[in-house]
Amino acid sequence: MRNFLRARWRAFGYAFQGWAYVLRTQRNAWIHAVASVAVFALAGWLHLGRLEWALLIFAVAMVWTAEFINTALEAIVDLASPAQHPLAKVGKDVGAAAVLIAALAALLIGLLVFLPPLLAILRG
Repeated sequence: MRNFLRARWRAFGYAFQGWAYVLRTQRNAWIHAVASVAVFALAGWLHLGRLEWALLIFAVAMVWTAEFINTALEAIVDLASPAQHPLAKVGKDVGAAAVLIAALAALLIGLLVFLPPLLAILRG
């Protein structure tokens, strides 16, 4: 049991190392970080309900997950193909497209969640 717990603890450490790598090396990750903080701050200010929070958490997690997978894919492609290759470009471009799709979906979710209460506040 003790070895199992140590292994789980180490696994969390590796995950946090990966997270730190993404934040250290990926400029778009900082955009995601600022956007995430802004989304959660606005949700708190608007006192959104549980369903709205769940949708926002899902959308933010989807973008972060896509960014992490894209970063991992880029590293693997660079390892497998240090020289430029058309298929390496395809792999990297498709990974970037996945992040874009996730970000656009998150933007639409944010608009659907935030617009009604913000418009209600503006209307008085």
